[in-house]
Amino acid sequence: MKRIGLLSDTHGCWDDSYLDFFSGCDEVWHAGDIGSVGIIERFEAFRPFRAVYGNIDGADVRMRTHETLRFTIEGMTVMMKHIGGYPGHYDRSVAGILAADPPQIFISGHSHILRVMFDERLGILHINPGAAGHYGLHRVRTLVRFAIDDGKAADLEVIELPRRTK
Repeated sequence: MKRIGLLSDTHGCWDDSYLDFFSGCDEVWHAGDIGSVGIIERFEAFRPFRAVYGNIDGADVRMRTHETLRFTIEGMTVMMKHIGGYPGHYDRSVAGILAADPPQIFISGHSHILRVMFDERLGILHINPGAAGHYGLHRVRTLVRFAIDDGKAADLEVIELPRRTK
């Protein structure tokens, strides 16, 4: 079993609450719009770290991350891309790939909207962890953690963090 910490859209914001919430996790995954190499380095020093870059990420972050990640962990196929949409509204950059060879979990960010949905048509669990940073229109910052065990996702939890008011 692996316990996964998942976040997106930090936009360069660091919060020690990330480490508190992810303390029991084996890996941390970031679904893009990281914002700085410093964020990457802090997570890499904490746990094994997987990340895709987002539309706001510069060349320095892009050199350390991927546009799309696809991997297998604990018997489960995972695909991650920052701009990916959600079931019924996948971005055209991934829609064909998801239809032709669906992963068991598809993770995206970008919208700043927390979503956990199951795509019945393709058999995909979709997770967008929302936004963990302060930048954007979201009112609440969110982080997700879950377990992957023997090809199944379980024990998904969401934490809400307050937004800075100034």
